[in-house]
Amino acid sequence: MLDRIKEHMEVIGADGVHVGTVDRVEGGRIKLTKKDSGEGHHQGHHHFIPGGLVAEVEGDKVRLSANGDVAVSFEEENDGRGA
Repeated sequence: MLDRIKEHMEVIGADGVHVGTVDRVEGGRIKLTKKDSGEGHHQGHHHFIPGGLVAEVEGDKVRLSANGDVAVSFEEENDGRGA
């Protein structure tokens, strides 16, 4: 299903809450744009959502199998300086 995910698609939780916007798919994960990175120590970092959380891809939306607040807890950060 990851092959159907395109740049700028909206990523939403199972509850319909906005989680982020796709930058690209990289290494079996969805890389979110930096503009959705949040604030504080999260600001300026790319966040990744594991591909296993994708429930469906429909239109311009990627729906996850977890609610938005839970999906955010699965995010992995990468600031470009390594994992």
